[in-house]
Amino acid sequence: MLKRSPSDRLQASSEEPATDYYAGIDVSLKESSICVVDGTGNVIHEVKVASEPEVLIRYFDELELPVSCVGLEAGPLSQWLHAALVAAGRDAVLLETRHVKAALSAMTIKTDRKDARGIAQLLRMGWYRPVHAKSVPCKDTRALLVGRKLLQGKLLDVELSIRGILRGYGLKVGEVSRGRFDARIRELTAGHVSLEMVIGAMLAARTALWNEFARLHREMLKIARADKVCRRLMSAPGVGALVALTYRSAVDDPSRFGNSSTIGAYFGLTPKKYQSGETDRDGGVSKVGDAMVRTALFEAAHVMLTRATRFSSLKCWTLDVAKRRGMKRAKVALARKLGVVLHRMWMDATEFRWSKAAAAA
Repeated sequence: MLKRSPSDRLQASSEEPATDYYAGIDVSLKESSICVVDGTGNVIHEVKVASEPEVLIRYFDELELPVSCVGLEAGPLSQWLHAALVAAGRDAVLLETRHVKAALSAMTIKTDRKDARGIAQLLRMGWYRPVHAKSVPCKDTRALLVGRKLLQGKLLDVELSIRGILRGYGLKVGEVSRGRFDARIRELTAGHVSLEMVIGAMLAARTALWNEFARLHREMLKIARADKVCRRLMSAPGVGALVALTYRSAVDDPSRFGNSSTIGAYFGLTPKKYQSGETDRDGGVSKVGDAMVRTALFEAAHVMLTRATRFSSLKCWTLDVAKRRGMKRAKVALARKLGVVLHRMWMDATEFRWSKAAAAA
């Protein structure tokens, strides 16, 4: 049942109704608030419906108004609903979360209804930045990378917890390979009944985590080897299968970046700046965007500077920066530039160029 506002009567009595209508959706887990406004900002319809694609599609079909655009704040559930609306022929767009938060922060009272109104008004005025909706293959790859990282983190947590528990009994594990970790722990806990019970359970959990992590890791390597873009990106020093696949899944469509130099800002690797009146401050990197890609690029830069034996013009440039600004800032600068280089390699379908002479040729 639609809830009509007082402006409905005003709209009905108008001789020349607005032709453009905009819908804002504030997505929640169970129900989503929808607000439809006209081209002048008058509220036409407000309603709460279930957060299901078929319910939203049926609502707009029964609305009998030419809704020109539907806006949703970017989020995990919003991507699912956005894909269904687009598949149904609706012009839907995902709004950048930071822009929506900044625009709605002026409201003293926050409700889902007011958020939907604010999203609709932002859509009408165009004061937003659209978010790229990733393709299904990139979503699948992203899910694989997130699951792999989670299992890896839990595996390390279990190992460190085992070391910490044994340290309280004066049992020092020391440096041991991952393959001999289980045998070393059982050797230390032999004869301790309580420790054998507790540590035995933790070792069983560690074994299960390790097996599943190894399975996802093998799948990750399989995907990277089969993808020609990843193989091309891996020609750059410091860029392995994990970095290449993480970068590829985050960028998805390289043509959406008009200039390769914008990659650094997109992944939060450009400096922050605050200037107002007499105040002018430069800060660290902004850290906006995909944290997983930012970490991967920084690790690739670290490997290029510390482990790669073959020199390149990119490494020479970074070492010059390190002399002036320090090694940590040089690694951040290299991570930013590496992201730009990888994008250019992807767009031009070329391998990594080790020297300026090769690039000129």
